[in-house]
Amino acid sequence: MNTFLALLTSVIFSLNFSSEVPYSSLEKAFKANQSADIVSLGKEMMVINILSNEGVYSSQQATLVLKNFFSKHPGNSFEYTFKGKQTSDGAFAIANYFSKSEKYRVTIHFKKINASYKIESLSIEKD
Repeated sequence: MNTFLALLTSVIFSLNFSSEVPYSSLEKAFKANQSADIVSLGKEMMVINILSNEGVYSSQQATLVLKNFFSKHPGNSFEYTFKGKQTSDGAFAIANYFSKSEKYRVTIHFKKINASYKIESLSIEKD
């Protein structure tokens, strides 16, 4: 019985209950210009600032706003330049997004909600 309990405990802890910031998922979504995938990593309401146009958006609205940006500025390169320390409150990251010959600075603030990090705000500015 003790062996069974030890095995069950190790299986539970090996499951992905990690509270990692979803850096790689966000990177893949930006490279593929997948606005819905980016928004799925965010809170129910997100602050989005694109080229100095800021607003607080629901998931559906945020998806449309990002989709509009990607349709005008398609790209395939996204590189982090800074990943902040994960804290009990959240995390912060800065990245570069490249669209044709244009370079954009992407700033992301993550908020820790329960056991996961969710995008609280996302800013895209011309670099």
